[in-house]
Amino acid sequence: MEGGGGTLSEIHQSAKKLLLRSRDGLERLERLEYSAAAGAAVSGADSELSFAVKKDITQIQSLCVEMDRLWRSIAAKPQRDLWKRKVEQIAEEAESLRASLDKYNLRNQKRMREANERAELLGRANGDSAHVLRIYDEEAQALQSVRSSSQELENANALGEAILSSIHGQRERLKSAHRKALDILNTVGISNSVLRLIERRNRVDQWIKYAGMLLTVIFLLAFIMWRH
Repeated sequence: MEGGGGTLSEIHQSAKKLLLRSRDGLERLERLEYSAAAGAAVSGADSELSFAVKKDITQIQSLCVEMDRLWRSIAAKPQRDLWKRKVEQIAEEAESLRASLDKYNLRNQKRMREANERAELLGRANGDSAHVLRIYDEEAQALQSVRSSSQELENANALGEAILSSIHGQRERLKSAHRKALDILNTVGISNSVLRLIERRNRVDQWIKYAGMLLTVIFLLAFIMWRH
């Protein structure tokens, strides 16, 4: 133990050095704590430093026990009272440092627990997000399937309309052809009637011609006979 087995003055000097080192270590821990609270990255050195400070404080308290035994053996009361106050001051400072270190350790444990809880919540949130994304993907696929079906229905409807339009066009063409056929038939019918009329007219004309020729012959014969 540092300072162990020396005189009261030597042990006191060793205790004061340990106090300075412990105070400096505790201040460094508080700076690291502030950095961690500010969001800066803090390595695992804080745990080692906390352990070192705790070890120094324990050593100081052991030295105080040793000094308490030594100052009680001083014969002169003024010297004894002086060393009593010095030892009590060292012990009080060591106790104050231990209390500060304990508070720091509690805050550090709380911070680590909160960090673990945040990590756990973040993991759950990521899991929930993955579940939500999976549901979203399924809904997106279903929506895409509906859109594809709708597109197929639209294509089928367009094809049906095209077929109906084609049938309608063919029907119109058939109607036109039918009208033309009727016109041709009507024309043929009229032509036949005209031909029959012409034939009858020709026959009548022939009869008139023959009758005229006969009348002419009869007239000539009658005229000749009348002249003789």
